[in-house]
Parts: sequence; structure tokens; C-alpha cells
Amino acid sequence: MRQLIVTEFMTLDGVIDSPGGGPHPQAGWTFKQVPFVEEAYEIKGREQLEATAMLIGRVSYDEFAPVWPRMDEFAEYNAMPKYVVSTTLENPEWNNTSVLRSIDEVAALKQGDGGNILVHGSATLAKGLAAAGLVDRYHLLVFPVLLGTGRRLFDDSVDTLQTLDLIEHEAYSNGVVKAVYDVVR
Repeated sequence: MRQLIVTEFMTLDGVIDSPGGGPHPQAGWTFKQVPFVEEAYEIKGREQLEATAMLIGRVSYDEFAPVWPRMDEFAEYNAMPKYVVSTTLENPEWNNTSVLRSIDEVAALKQGDGGNILVHGSATLAKGLAAAGLVDRYHLLVFPVLLGTGRRLFDDSVDTLQTLDLIEHEAYSNGVVKAVYDVVR
């Protein structure tokens, strides 16, 4: 069985909305509000090398697909299989992308052979995956920023109790904290 990992940039108040750009009024808060410290992003390079597939929701697909294929730092992501959970997307144009129509199809993908499946962005999808008991691990980079509003990874829209086991953590000079949690089953 494959491991499903939700990976997020998150503010201290839990917002994951528009960390690099997007519709949030404070879009780009990861680089506009917090000094860049290279070692804080080590986990992102490691994720890309260890993953064998990427899973995203429709909104994240619409944001990533026009940009990521032109970025050399995402070469592994661009080459690997990508899956978009959507009931409306037809004929995705991003290289090696398939559409899954339901959480049940994600569960079937997870049961197959292969390595880690990374979920980027996609707050609504991540909540649905957590509610279905499909998330195995969370990779969080928590930024010392409070936004107050925006899409959150953890909120009261899904009633799901999960116990987590902290397996890796580190604090960086810019105030970013890495926290890697396994879901306890």
C-alpha cells in the first residue's frame, strides 16, 4: 500500500491559502513576510525525490498547471504521474495527468503499487482524505505569520478525530518550524 502524505505551507493560525500567490489578499506570505532560509525548504526537495505521484484538487490544478511545467525546480513533479480529484475537469493538459472522480478512486490508487503520493495545496481535498482515513502523514512548514482568514487545513468543516505522532521537527532562524506527523492508526 502506498503512503499518502499531505504537505503544506501553513501560517501559525492554520491558513494554507495562497502561500506563493493566488486569490488571498495576502498571497505570497511565505516569501513576502518571512525571510528566506534555504535549509527550511530541505523537506520540499526531499519530498519531490521520494514521491512517485502527486495528488491535487481542481483548484490547485488550475493554479499549478499553468506555472509548474515551466519551472526547472519542479522537474520531478512535472515528469511523475499526477492525479486531479475533480468531477468537472476534462482532458487535463499538464503532462502525465489523470482525473479521479471520487475519494473511492483515491483509495484504490493508494492500494496499488508504488511509492509516496503527495497532496499539495488542496485544502478541501486534504480534509476529505483525512475524513476518509486515507492520510498517513502530514509534512507541515509552519510560518510565523497570522492571516486570520483564508482556507485552512484543519477547521470545523470536517468532524474527524486523528491522533498524530511527531516523527521529525526542526525550527529555523527565520521562525519557520518543520513538523512531520504520522497518523496513528
